[in-house]
Amino acid sequence: MILTPEVLTLCILNILFAFFAIIAFVLSVKIFLQWDLNATTQKQYLLEKQSFLAATIIKYIFAIKVPLFLFFIFTLDKISHVLTGAMCAAGVVDATQYGTYLLILKVINLYIFAYWLMLHRADMQDENQPYTKRKFGLFIAAFFLFIAEVVLEGIMFSAIDVDKMVSCCGSLYSSSATSYVSNIFRIDTEVLLFVFYGNFVLIGLFYLLKNKYLFALSNLSFIVSGVITLIAFFGMYIYQLPTHHCPFCFLQNDYYYVGYLIYFLLFIGTFSGIGAGLLPASNTSRNIGYKISLLFNGLYVLLLSLYPLFFYIKNGVWL
Repeated sequence: MILTPEVLTLCILNILFAFFAIIAFVLSVKIFLQWDLNATTQKQYLLEKQSFLAATIIKYIFAIKVPLFLFFIFTLDKISHVLTGAMCAAGVVDATQYGTYLLILKVINLYIFAYWLMLHRADMQDENQPYTKRKFGLFIAAFFLFIAEVVLEGIMFSAIDVDKMVSCCGSLYSSSATSYVSNIFRIDTEVLLFVFYGNFVLIGLFYLLKNKYLFALSNLSFIVSGVITLIAFFGMYIYQLPTHHCPFCFLQNDYYYVGYLIYFLLFIGTFSGIGAGLLPASNTSRNIGYKISLLFNGLYVLLLSLYPLFFYIKNGVWL
């Protein structure tokens, strides 16, 4: 097991969050099963007070998860220096069989928890609180994913062997690698770029058509196309190396931490688009979600597109 100040901080915070999440879970189950806004009983009055308590706990846990996720990535990058063979967070993720699953689970939880915050806001803006049972039902499901994340994170850090040689990102993200990630390097660049830019065009098209479900679906697919194209094509222009495709190295100081901006734009853009399609709210709230999604997804596309463009202007060739 590896123990650094960063890892210990994550473990302590996870224990605290799990403790409060259990309290919120118990209250959520009670509210979900017994909530009746039309009732004027003492029980309903007590449930309303408990709903504010549970919502406050959930809100702050979920609100802190975004900076905590960034701190988790920072921690992976920090402890990569003590693992033989690792050059960045990619080596730490690959150091155990749990790293990849934990990272995917964390991203899924981010989207679910962010949607809960959006649903809670819509519920509190309506005096009838029409989404109370829905938001606490959502948390009941999210609670198990959250606990699974906490447990899996503890298992991953416990399973890291500092004396074991791990793979560097250069061997993990290359066409010669044997992992499933290597399959994306077999796709033609023209196909990748067509899917990437075509996906963004579809987002704009479905916005004009005001089709919320297709708009949400196109944002969901943009997560996949955006990350794959970033690894396979745009990444090598960020590094200015045709053989470097790591999705973690540009989070480091050498690249001015631009990776945090890239992933932030993708998360806000796609989440706002998915939320706009799924949120049972007014047209005004949905239109705001549409515009935020278009803005941040557009900035994501623009930022990535500038790297190969500036490289070509400077060098006169493509990688």
